[in-house]
Amino acid sequence: MQAARGASLTRDDASHSGASRLGLVLGIALVAWLVDLATKVVAQRELADRGPVDVVGSLLRLNLTRNAGAAFSTGRSLTPVIAVFALVAFVVVLVLATRVGTTGWAWALGLLLAGIAGNLTDRIFREPGPLRGHVIDFLQLPHWPIFNVADMCINVAAALIVLQSARGIPLRGRHADETEAAP
Repeated sequence: MQAARGASLTRDDASHSGASRLGLVLGIALVAWLVDLATKVVAQRELADRGPVDVVGSLLRLNLTRNAGAAFSTGRSLTPVIAVFALVAFVVVLVLATRVGTTGWAWALGLLLAGIAGNLTDRIFREPGPLRGHVIDFLQLPHWPIFNVADMCINVAAALIVLQSARGIPLRGRHADETEAAP
């Protein structure tokens, strides 16, 4: 029985909903991370000994690079620091994921986890060694740095976070005005 459309009367239903949203976050993260990993493996295998490959004219080009730095190849000498920061960010987002109250936030944090995990996987397991590994980038648009699926996940997550915040929907899922009216 529900008090209002979509509002649960029991705590058990609310906690189950939270558990299913955490499952959604982790499911999104896993699928997107696997897509990132698979595309990097294919890019490395197919593009290692080739120059750039035009896919859609000059609009989308495949161009294999290895990025030792952060976004836009900044901080190349700080690769271990970037890796440790990414590890901390991953743990923080995982903790926040346990508090997700809406599907929108689940998508945002799931994609953010996937993006962090994708690039962190490279930092840990790729050459030249643990916490110093270079991130595989291979997608190139005109007048834009080369990027990968993990980077796309992070950017879409950022847009979703901004959207949820602009709409006034906090992580737990209640609008600020609904929180005041709730018993």
